[in-house]
Amino acid sequence: MSAVAAIVIVAFGLVLIAFTGVVFTKPAIAERFLMHFASSARTHYVEQIFRLLIGAALVVRSPAMWQSTIFWLVGWAIVVSSAALMLFPWQWHHRFGERIRPTFMRYLTLYAVGCLAFSAFLLYGVFAGGDPAS
Repeated sequence: MSAVAAIVIVAFGLVLIAFTGVVFTKPAIAERFLMHFASSARTHYVEQIFRLLIGAALVVRSPAMWQSTIFWLVGWAIVVSSAALMLFPWQWHHRFGERIRPTFMRYLTLYAVGCLAFSAFLLYGVFAGGDPAS
């Protein structure tokens, strides 16, 4: 199970790196992609399921990762926040997104740099940890 969790975390880290690349090379594509978040009940729940998967993978893999406590806490924060968002009407998430979207888009490159840093942290955590097969 831990090996599957490692694969999920590494895949997510690579997606974040790819997203960063898109932001810097084709920002309009990145903006269009982000505009779809919480735009319907379906996209809202798909987003939360992916977040739950990533959070659970961090919780499961954290004992074998570098700085395991940090990754365990981050994983649980993602799981709890995703579960909470699944309990609220998706329209609330959509309205919140509509409110913060202009500011978020204004600082998209800064967000992308944060994604790149987080992906490096995730990948280092997986590969600098204990036995990758455990």
